[in-house]
Amino acid sequence: MCGIVGYVGPRQAADLVLDGLRRLEYRGYDSAGIVAFDPGGPLAVVKRAGKIAVLEEALKRSPLSGRVALGHTRWATHGRPSDGNAHPHLTEDGRVAIIHNGIIENYLPLRARLTAAGHTFASETDSEVLAHLIEEHDRGDLADAVRAALREVDGAFALVAARQDASELVAARATSPMVVGLGEGETFIASDVPALLPYTRRVVFLQDGDVATVRPEGVEVTDLDGRPREVTVETIDWDAEAAEKGGWPHYMIKEIYEQPAVLQNTFGGRFAEAGDDVLLDLDLDPTEFDRVVILAAGTASYAGLVGETLLERLARIPAEVEVASEFRYRHPVVNERTLAVAVSQSGETIDTLEALREAKRGGARTLGILNAKGSSIAREVDDVLYIHAGPEIGVASTKAYVAMVAAFALLAVRFGRARGTLSSDEGRAWISELRRTPGLLEEALERHEHVHPVAEALAEVRSVLYLGRGINVASAYEGALKLKEISYLHAEAYPTGEMKHGPIALIDADTPVVAVAPKGALQAKTISNLQEVRARDGRVYAIVSDNDSDTAAHADLTLRVPACRELLSPLVVAVPMQLLAYEVGLRLGRDVDQPRNLAKSVTVE
Repeated sequence: MCGIVGYVGPRQAADLVLDGLRRLEYRGYDSAGIVAFDPGGPLAVVKRAGKIAVLEEALKRSPLSGRVALGHTRWATHGRPSDGNAHPHLTEDGRVAIIHNGIIENYLPLRARLTAAGHTFASETDSEVLAHLIEEHDRGDLADAVRAALREVDGAFALVAARQDASELVAARATSPMVVGLGEGETFIASDVPALLPYTRRVVFLQDGDVATVRPEGVEVTDLDGRPREVTVETIDWDAEAAEKGGWPHYMIKEIYEQPAVLQNTFGGRFAEAGDDVLLDLDLDPTEFDRVVILAAGTASYAGLVGETLLERLARIPAEVEVASEFRYRHPVVNERTLAVAVSQSGETIDTLEALREAKRGGARTLGILNAKGSSIAREVDDVLYIHAGPEIGVASTKAYVAMVAAFALLAVRFGRARGTLSSDEGRAWISELRRTPGLLEEALERHEHVHPVAEALAEVRSVLYLGRGINVASAYEGALKLKEISYLHAEAYPTGEMKHGPIALIDADTPVVAVAPKGALQAKTISNLQEVRARDGRVYAIVSDNDSDTAAHADLTLRVPACRELLSPLVVAVPMQLLAYEVGLRLGRDVDQPRNLAKSVTVE
């Protein structure tokens, strides 16, 4: 989720691009860089690891001049944060420069082919292959070269390319956002509107598959085959804060809607070419462990509960989730054949960090499932599996949760293949299903309005019970937590089968049940439990699969989700649960982005 800014026009471009990067630093802050030039002159680059302030200091010592510039602030995926891995990336002859947001899934075979053809790579990134591909296809028309290069690429991208002799930029997008700003005799390009607001409010939002040629006098747009596309100019009336949210009223809802793209980023480049395994770039050997201990707090622990089931079912290895704040105080039993997995969005959660240290003292190997690079946990674990969710601003975690669940699914497939519990055919089937999940989340988001009547009902009560079975016990816990965090209503979650062992005493006409009940092996038992609720005048609001009319018949209201494998259903059911908490919070007048008493990163015990 990197930040992109470009400019072509009569002014000193680097100054404008730097200002735009400052406004987009929330999109990434591992490294940053700018290339600037006058057409026909050399491409001059300054780039540095670290935040924008580090780049700014470097530019004071080595200022850039020119009427064309590209700038980038990076959220690292492939390749550690470093000067060399920072964007822009140039070809060996210095004639072509690119900046890129996204992941090129097939970059390894492309890189191997380009290296064999004589190209020299200066970075560890997947992005650099784009510069060399464009160079290979360049026959004098930069837009043609970009289109030809992108026809070889699998993955998500927002790309901007510049060439030494051209007074134009060429931009393209697939999944990752891109917007063109139209000024008077000057044109801008950016990954988000905030970078453009000081200079223009007339914009063109690029769509998937668009390739835009950006010149001082305006923009021309084609598809990947070169066919012209109609350009719609819109006028932005957002203020600066709204623009940072992409026009969404709150960060929370923006981040909920980013989840399909987040899954693409989490999966990107990690599926083996044969399609039957995953590539996680980890040093650990799954056959060396007898058990997995998952250390986490809050939402991360519920992602861990999903991971516990996935690891046990796919890899047949014992796994357990430990509450991080309690783990180190009970003298846990771990050894060198234990894998301790620390799960944290920020990588700074103090309870998880201390639990990790306790596991290391016991001799365990350690793995982090993390979002933030360079964090304390990232520095202390033996291996890291980054989730690539991008910066999450809303305090209540949404997109990081689904990315953590997706990361556990990848880990479970890798362990299953390595330990021989998943055959090649089974691995291929699982990966095929994982590839479907971003589209399934898109479908779930399209049903946002179906949440409204349930939200209206819950906004009138004081307490809610969430129920789930199997792998969706974890989903029930996460759904209840979201409702508590955002609405301040009392909400509790239980395994559905446990209801009759005490919680059923709470059921009455004023205490509704949210049943997380996508179709699965225990459907008949779930239906029996819902009948028990309704027999005691309880209202049932059920999250059910599209292909399940039986469970829906026992609910007062239903929220339908696309059908998928039961073990991946926590990814899909997360969407209506998050939307429900958001909509209830709005109806009760809560601050959904910054709920009372909560902080984004818990760094004190």
